[in-house]
Amino acid sequence: MARRIVGIFLAVSAAFVLAWVVTYPSPDPKNIEYVCWKAGLCRMNLDTAADTMVGDAGSDKIVLGKTKEQLEKKFGYLLALDAASPYLRSCYHNSYWHDRSVLFIRQSPWMIVFDNDKAVNLVLIKGC
Repeated sequence: MARRIVGIFLAVSAAFVLAWVVTYPSPDPKNIEYVCWKAGLCRMNLDTAADTMVGDAGSDKIVLGKTKEQLEKKFGYLLALDAASPYLRSCYHNSYWHDRSVLFIRQSPWMIVFDNDKAVNLVLIKGC
């Protein structure tokens, strides 16, 4: 009897995961791989993760309050302003945050604003 219950539970769980994968393919922020990465339960391509954050209404929760070291652990690497693309540097210099300490998530348009070595703002650079 216990084996049957376990078997049914595993079958239902597998069906649920399969339905989730089919319903929310990458790069949807509800994609199972992204949800698990965000929770720290699995790895994923970090460029894909940064791209997926664009559609995630809670993407700031991944970044805010974290130190540079914590963010590098999560995203692999961060770019200093002088290593960012000319477009991102131009947007920074023409922004509200032009006098703040910032880093960029990988090669993405995500700019992290720091205050006292903690991330205080996550800014999606677009159309500046």
